[in-house]
Amino acid sequence: MCEEPAGNGEVKHCATSLESMIDFTLSHLGTNKIIAISTEVEKETPEVQTYTIEKVEEKANGKGVVCHKVAYPYAVHFCHDVGSTRTFMVSMVGADGTKVNAVSVCHEDTASMNPKALPFQLLNVKPGDKPICHFTLDDQIALFPSQNTDLQVAEN
Repeated sequence: MCEEPAGNGEVKHCATSLESMIDFTLSHLGTNKIIAISTEVEKETPEVQTYTIEKVEEKANGKGVVCHKVAYPYAVHFCHDVGSTRTFMVSMVGADGTKVNAVSVCHEDTASMNPKALPFQLLNVKPGDKPICHFTLDDQIALFPSQNTDLQVAEN
């Protein structure tokens, strides 16, 4: 992942430290006022279950960075920006009562994305047709500029 060339319109960086991740994000977003959020799961649940959405809150609209933990002997995060996104925090409750605050990222402009990518196959759509949204795992971090002039600390 880290050695492959970036996709069309993609800016990427493999961070080997928290400092490297923050430096890339601040540089890429052009501000030092950022919010970082990640998916939070109340408890591990091995079974697949149905979730009921309780609340959806838009956290960001525009430029952002997502960092994915990479399976490697030491800490590496694959950070990238793939264009204009909308980021949401989605509060859900599982059939067994498990509470989840999940980050959902919607890619608004999919025109330059790979048409063979799994979302296009599953949804039977073509790049550029519609936004594509997905949840992030609990080992991924979404970072985006704060809309407030005061520095914020996100609750989730």
